[in-house]
Amino acid sequence: MPMEFNIPMKYLVLLLFSFLFLSPLATNAQKKEFVLVLDAGHGGRDPGAVGKISKEKDITLAVARKVGDLVEKNMRNVKIVYTRKTDVFIPLEQRASIANDNHADMFISIHVNAAKSKAAYGAETYTLGLAKTKANLDVAMTENSVILLEDDYQTRYRGFDPNSVDSYIMFEFMMDKYLDNSISFATYIQNQFVGAAKRYDRGVRQAGFWVLHRSACPSVLVELGFISNYNEELYLASTGGQREMAQAIYHAFVKYKGSYDKKLGYARTDANEKVVSFAEPYVNEPVEQAYTQPVNSGQETQSTVSTQEQSGAGQPIFKLQITASTKKLNTNSSNLKGLKSLDFYQEGGYYKYTVGAETNYENIDQIRLDLKNRFPDAFIIAFLGDKKIPVQEALKLIKDK
Repeated sequence: MPMEFNIPMKYLVLLLFSFLFLSPLATNAQKKEFVLVLDAGHGGRDPGAVGKISKEKDITLAVARKVGDLVEKNMRNVKIVYTRKTDVFIPLEQRASIANDNHADMFISIHVNAAKSKAAYGAETYTLGLAKTKANLDVAMTENSVILLEDDYQTRYRGFDPNSVDSYIMFEFMMDKYLDNSISFATYIQNQFVGAAKRYDRGVRQAGFWVLHRSACPSVLVELGFISNYNEELYLASTGGQREMAQAIYHAFVKYKGSYDKKLGYARTDANEKVVSFAEPYVNEPVEQAYTQPVNSGQETQSTVSTQEQSGAGQPIFKLQITASTKKLNTNSSNLKGLKSLDFYQEGGYYKYTVGAETNYENIDQIRLDLKNRFPDAFIIAFLGDKKIPVQEALKLIKDK
């Protein structure tokens, strides 16, 4: 005779609840949508830092939208929220409110740096904290000063004065419960800037940024580079440079979210979540846009050799392009007289004149600095044998050897 089981209804309900809501399959099914807020710094009547050919507000918006496009295309279960998608002015307080109102899981504020010294270059990523150096404090003061463009900012920001050192003491006593995650993500970003985008590493830093202080989630503020450095401005203003920086931030986010999911016990079910390839960034773009910054000054210098010798060695040569003309110039003319290693090549119907022939980037950059008053618009180019190649590619070839 078969054995009968009389299981009370309340236990059947409990068993069903456990299967539906506590099993691993149910955990993945109820995986929370991750909210990423992308904040393009400045905008509208606030241009941010201004360079010779570009404005911070335009660069930050282009990079933010490229990051968002990559995430939306390649990652499911991530909701993108922009603080702005057009050239409009958004108060700092409102930027933080957008993050909080959308229950953000990560807030990325994208900016471009500037300095009195035109030699400053490189990328850095900030988290909230007390500025340990004057340089960090200066960056925070610059970015926070946008509140001065707002009406009644003294009331809205509770007496915070972005130009007063005393106002920043408050950050010394703040305990940010999101700091560990913010630092982890900032580190991922810097690793990508240096390893993939080949930018000079200015490190992970801390400073008192109001917008990070008011965002109730892990948050970072990225300084993509220096618009005050003409070579770096050309890179950041180019479509290729913006795409590379966006890819670097995206790659860092993929890694951060993978760690985030693992901590919460989520399986990696996002089939489309992937790392995109750093393909040749300057396809269909003028090669003159392929600018980069000097390599780390701590690296050993290489000796200078002629183009012919270098061609046989299979190593790139860096030159400084100073001018171009549809007609061949007289090298004894007053504007070219006295230049060492003066040479020219033909491209696109132009005679393009260069000086220097260096195998080390720092050497050619020093020539650029020495001649900047005479040729302020000069820029660095690279050759591999007789073939002109992007400077970014040339630096990669050197690094890989």
